[in-house]
Amino acid sequence: MDTRTPVLVVDDYRTMVRIIRNLLTQLGFDDIDDASDGNEALQRMDSKQYGLVISDWNMEPMNGLDLLKKIRSGNSINSKVPFIMITAESKQSSVQAAKEAGVNNYIVKPFSADTLKAKLTSVLN
Repeated sequence: MDTRTPVLVVDDYRTMVRIIRNLLTQLGFDDIDDASDGNEALQRMDSKQYGLVISDWNMEPMNGLDLLKKIRSGNSINSKVPFIMITAESKQSSVQAAKEAGVNNYIVKPFSADTLKAKLTSVLN
């Protein structure tokens, strides 16, 4: 896993951003940006190429699923960026909707550092 990969963390809950940022830092990542919703994430992605997006599902005004769909439907360099969805939703229909939209992996809250590491390894290797 290349820890030089630029990562974008998208979550409207600042505490969760801090937790994910700290976990990524512990794993060796140091190029970490964040956005508070899908719209801000798209703006950041217009100005920088990311190697990974980690996004919460439940945000306003643009949620993580809509962000994923928007990224995947574009022709930009970021349209193929690995995308991990984080959510409290574990319903099969939600997992299926994310898969159909092109998610690379899915993490259900609450999660451990080991879970995040395993998902990162599967997506970035």
